[in-house]
Amino acid sequence: MNDFLVILALAALGAVAAGLPAAAAVRVLRRRSVALSLFAAGALAVVTMAAGTVAVAQAMFLSAHDLGVVMAVVAVSGLVSLAAALLFGRRIAAGSRQLAEAARTVGSEGGFAAPAEPPTAELATLAEALEETSARLARARERERALDAARRDLIAGISHDLRTPLAGLRAMAEALEDGVVRGADAARYHARIRVEVDRLAGMVDDLFELSRIQAGALTLTPSRVSVFDLVDDALAGARPLAAAGGVRLVDGGVAAVPVRVDAQQITRVLGNLLVNAIRATPDGGTVAVEAQRADGRVVLAVEDGCGGIPEADLPRVFDTGWRGAPARTPRADGGSGAGLGLAIVRGIVEAHAGRASVRNTERGCRFEVELPGG
Repeated sequence: MNDFLVILALAALGAVAAGLPAAAAVRVLRRRSVALSLFAAGALAVVTMAAGTVAVAQAMFLSAHDLGVVMAVVAVSGLVSLAAALLFGRRIAAGSRQLAEAARTVGSEGGFAAPAEPPTAELATLAEALEETSARLARARERERALDAARRDLIAGISHDLRTPLAGLRAMAEALEDGVVRGADAARYHARIRVEVDRLAGMVDDLFELSRIQAGALTLTPSRVSVFDLVDDALAGARPLAAAGGVRLVDGGVAAVPVRVDAQQITRVLGNLLVNAIRATPDGGTVAVEAQRADGRVVLAVEDGCGGIPEADLPRVFDTGWRGAPARTPRADGGSGAGLGLAIVRGIVEAHAGRASVRNTERGCRFEVELPGG
């Protein structure tokens, strides 16, 4: 046992004596190529093994022949180890270069394409992380493009909606100022001017409300109210417009269930849905309103008789500025036509932790608003 301990001590001393300079060399090369670092680490192992072997052989007074045999074995083993370290290091270095080249494509139009077979698990994990990052950047770019397109469409639409009534207001004001119209015609011009001013004021209010929603500045004052009261208030505000358009409002079943919401904002949601449904429903049509509890949530629904929306347009119905196929000509009923009403609906509903959706039915569209139960 004592001889064995002596051999271990001699081997350790020889390894340390030779390994310290080699370890210093490895430290110096740590910021160089991974292939060179692996080769240096392999050389360190070979040098320490050889030094320990020589120290033990000298202490045991091995013959020159036996020492030569031992050193030959050490040399062959060392060469094989160094060759393996060099080859593996070159493979890792090549994989790292390929991954670095691929990383430069992150965020590009073509997207990131990871190397087929990363040489190590760490590089494979890094490649997966870069691929996920590239996918997120691509999705963010698509959202940005969609938002830019919606913003351009909104600006173009509002500009169109403002230009036409402003031109009409100017013409009517000039006619009144010049005395071209008198009596009943003058009264009619004044009434029309008031209608156009109210419509422009409504557009400004919608823009302000939408900006608050998109900025996250919408302040809610929730209280416990009955869904029946919310629907009744919204129907009362929409009846004059329905009567003017020859549209009949019907109660499709409104349950008096409680819900905790901002009553003013949800009334506005229902009002926007009703106004949208009335304007889309032809003369003599019907708009139905429902309110029921389902799976612990309250579902408000407005169904119109517009004949349906193309399936390709359904996902865009609640987008800012979306107006569908009809032309952007201002309506005679004073509607803004700016494509903001449904966007405001979605913003208010989502601020209540709810969800707004739309689907086609046999006679038109069904807009549903799901709210947490009270």
